[in-house]
Amino acid sequence: MPNSAPSASAASFEPLAGVRVLSLALNLPGPAALMRCRAMGAACTKLEPPTGDPMSHYNPTAYGALHEGVKVEVADLKTEAGQQHLHRLLQETEVLLTSFRPSALAKLGLDRDALQARHPKLSQVAIVGAPGERAEEPGHDLTYLAESGLVPGTALPPTLYADMGGALLASEAVLKAALHSAKADTCGIYLEVALNAAADWLALPRTWGLTTPTGAVGGAHAGYRVYPCVDGRVAVAALEPHFATRLCEAAGFASASMFASGTHEAIARWIGTRTRAQLDAMARERDVPLLTLEA
Repeated sequence: MPNSAPSASAASFEPLAGVRVLSLALNLPGPAALMRCRAMGAACTKLEPPTGDPMSHYNPTAYGALHEGVKVEVADLKTEAGQQHLHRLLQETEVLLTSFRPSALAKLGLDRDALQARHPKLSQVAIVGAPGERAEEPGHDLTYLAESGLVPGTALPPTLYADMGGALLASEAVLKAALHSAKADTCGIYLEVALNAAADWLALPRTWGLTTPTGAVGGAHAGYRVYPCVDGRVAVAALEPHFATRLCEAAGFASASMFASGTHEAIARWIGTRTRAQLDAMARERDVPLLTLEA
């Protein structure tokens, strides 16, 4: 089973130690990026509107996890007092994280030119839905995934891949901005992170044909599938030849082409007669990568 606890070396690796990040980004991608920055040692502050972050209302648990260790302050940026509070914070900030459309940033006086004039050493990481001229288009995780071909049916994806992938790209951009700001006598930089680009990145295995129905990890390989068993399901990942051979031997037949329909049927029949406990025991005994699941 995977160990979710970081190793001692991972826990002590803080490349953003000493870097101050201020976020104005709401909902998921921005706060998730800020959470990653906090884990990398950054001192993180978030400025929220008086109404709060929408996620604090519709999912307080997620909001709490995302903002652990983050200093949250409140300011109405549409007022003079709110603007003054923001710019006081920006005077002590290396990287500003935003997730507004460019037109909304301009209305708040936070477009790149205005920030550069007032805070020349400040870097900005701007999360947008799509890059360039498309940054004004409305969208959400689902539309970006659909555009990238990651919504093949009518079922919703099991998680928010574009948002979380975009958050990782944004945290990478913060790292790049921090490295840049560490140089002496340099102006800050502007970096744009597009959520649809994150979806395109996650979609590359499908684009290459790896996860299409005819791909090795899309269902064509009999050793890389999810099968029903007597009391649940089993995710089998016997992709390499030595793992596939052990799986076939356990099922009682000589190793055959893992792409043949007969191999699929034989493995399915055998797994269908086994319980989760029996399959777990076989995996331990023969060193076969699989994980049993509830139905």
